[in-house]
Amino acid sequence: MVYLTYLALGAAAGFLAGLFGIGGGLIIVAVLVMAFTALGFSPEVLVHLAVGTSLATIIPTSISSSLAHHKKQGVKWSWVKLITLGLGLGALLGAWTASLLSGLALQAIIGVFVILVSVQMVLKLQPKPRVGEPHPLVLTSAGGFIGWASTIFGIGGGTLSVPFLIWCNASMRQAVGTSAALGFPIALFGALGYLWAGWLHPSLPELASGFIYWPAFIGISVASVPFARVGARLAHFLPELLLKRLFALLLFLVGLKLLLF
Repeated sequence: MVYLTYLALGAAAGFLAGLFGIGGGLIIVAVLVMAFTALGFSPEVLVHLAVGTSLATIIPTSISSSLAHHKKQGVKWSWVKLITLGLGLGALLGAWTASLLSGLALQAIIGVFVILVSVQMVLKLQPKPRVGEPHPLVLTSAGGFIGWASTIFGIGGGTLSVPFLIWCNASMRQAVGTSAALGFPIALFGALGYLWAGWLHPSLPELASGFIYWPAFIGISVASVPFARVGARLAHFLPELLLKRLFALLLFLVGLKLLLF
């Protein structure tokens, strides 16, 4: 049942990531926290394992999703290059920051963040587009912050990067596609940071390297890649309003669960 849960979770996360450019990591972290608790993992490391494993699974998902968006000319690669300059350092700092927090503190922070994201989706709070191209320094600096925060929450960054890209005057389609492409460097550097931060931790379960649990990584990754392609294709055809509201409700309930766990 545990491995079937990983496969189902990967399918749902990949589909949501491709459809919205956000959300896959949020669901993965929340469900992995509950799964690892049921497996009896140490409370000292189970939240960190959930976040680190989530980031690792986003690596193949982001590749699949960004390629699908690229084929539909939905990625601004010139912006991706500039933002990525700041993402690497920010992601490594985020993993280090998370390693300083207790498991309960990290879980509470993630729970609050998930609820805020659900409220933002319902109220459709988006910054007004600016006039003209953003300065390269603005893109790089924003990348540092997005990488830092995304690594703490175990997400691919779309929750933060999509509103930022819209502010930079990208269309919604370009914002989602570019966000999907940014998920790769965030996930790669973030996962490496969690691998290093948890290396040889005495409370780690078997089959874990640092704060990455490989059985969950394999199960989620196998299902997430094909479903990310499906989600990215549907993003160009389906009306988003109802789906986003339902997804926001799901996120709100997940956030409450994390806070009250």
